Amino acid sequence: MPVSLSSEHKDALVAGVEDAGRLVLEIYQRDFDVEHKDDNSPLTEADLAAHHALVALLEQLTPGTPVLSEESGEIATETRLGWDCYWLVDPLDGTKEFVNRNGEFTLNVALIEHGVPVLGVVHAPVLGVTWFGDRQQGAWRTEQATSGKAPVRQPIRVRDLPDPAVAPWVVVGSRRHGAEAFEAFCAGLPASECTSMGSSLKLCLVAEGKADLYPRLAPTCEWDTAAAQAVVTAAGGEVLDAETLMPLRCNRGESLLNPFFVVCGQRDRRWEQALAAALAD
Repeated sequence: MPVSLSSEHKDALVAGVEDAGRLVLEIYQRDFDVEHKDDNSPLTEADLAAHHALVALLEQLTPGTPVLSEESGEIATETRLGWDCYWLVDPLDGTKEFVNRNGEFTLNVALIEHGVPVLGVVHAPVLGVTWFGDRQQGAWRTEQATSGKAPVRQPIRVRDLPDPAVAPWVVVGSRRHGAEAFEAFCAGLPASECTSMGSSLKLCLVAEGKADLYPRLAPTCEWDTAAAQAVVTAAGGEVLDAETLMPLRCNRGESLLNPFFVVCGQRDRRWEQALAAALAD
């Protein structure tokens, strides 16, 4: 059954994610150990602290609704595929950025209904910024203000593609993955300004109209993208399978890997052709 959240529950969700972010920030600001998973990706106590805090939060807010976290134990595929509605969590997206202390990491919580991310919270503890997207209410961005002042909350919306003869398209890409394909994509565009960064921040920049495109031509998992996808779509943008240009969906098979994808504020034949060329190289 779909989850019905009141405005009070949504506020509690956002507050709980930000509380988990404070736990992560405390660990970030001191020494911590780094372990490695079987796939050689890093794991820190911050990943686990955020996982436990967020799972507890969601179980309190919506008892009985399944929660799938990157740090969850193994869940049988047939069980997961039977879920019509569940929470999808990446407790710490950008662990490598966390370890390298560049601040480009986020906490991510998404509500999935029939494969569609319908609500998402993305919180960047170092930046003090939270993005929220809800297909019913739209999208907004909250920035923590200086001491003694209330946080600044404002609605966000993707922007129209600028005329490249007047202003370059702003394209964001991964700091660590798919650089060659990213460069090929950018080379096929009209005038563009390309930059790299970590974690789901890239999708949020498209959502708030500070970037126009984010091609992801390297592997990701569904928990890496679902929360920010909800923010992008609530802000009027799209997250599309790079091959089919159909909306990205979750929980469609045995694998939790995403196809390559592109995040856009607006469809345009010029970037679609550049994407096809980059995929063909």
